[in-house]
Amino acid sequence: MDDGCTVILPTYNEEANIGEMIDTLRSMYPGFHVLVMDDNSKDSTQSIVLDRASKDDKVRLVVRDPEDRGLSASIFQGIMESDTKYFINMDSDFQHPPSALKGMYEQLLGGTQLTIGVRKDRSNLSSFGRWVGSWGAHYLAAFTLRMHDKQISSDIMSGLFGGDTELCRSVIREHSKDFQMKGFKALFDLMKYVPKDIRIQEYQFEFGERAGGESKLSGGIIIALLMQCDGWGQFCARIAKKILK
Repeated sequence: MDDGCTVILPTYNEEANIGEMIDTLRSMYPGFHVLVMDDNSKDSTQSIVLDRASKDDKVRLVVRDPEDRGLSASIFQGIMESDTKYFINMDSDFQHPPSALKGMYEQLLGGTQLTIGVRKDRSNLSSFGRWVGSWGAHYLAAFTLRMHDKQISSDIMSGLFGGDTELCRSVIREHSKDFQMKGFKALFDLMKYVPKDIRIQEYQFEFGERAGGESKLSGGIIIALLMQCDGWGQFCARIAKKILK
């Protein structure tokens, strides 16, 4: 296994951003690998990535099984596909700034086993409803982690996180049957099952505006989160499904 780092980019219809993101990452971090986990995009995302990959052996595209769609499933498969000692997962729309990867990677090199990108200011979320939803989801997740006697983070809902690849692989191999693969919060599932004494650090970053394309957020995200919160959360999810019909 390579001692370096793989940046995992889960994609679905990201033609507006993916080319620039790959170019930016390869320019800023020439030693990093870039692994694009595409969930069967209907636009030109795949062809853009393949063009980069044909010229750069550190860029790779994995087109996922169409029967296994889901953001969390893409991330977990990306971790299993990574062939470097460390990985960092991020969005490809520039809301997660590429500049943050340097500090997170340094934390991993220093012995951190799970590094979590923490948004400095969540008041700039696009709507009041999204702001409330983000904080509500955080507290639901924190309560669940406490019930599992696990560490918590100040931003459990973050999609920017990295870790020791083999450690996270072992968690996925052992507990994937308990994950919400169609969910949107892979970090939350990992934190429920990683050893409670691992070294976790946070890295603050400025949450940016989406550079291009459309957000994938929908009302179903809160239901997916509730499904990750053990029996009581699943009960609430069933109620929420009826309300949102």
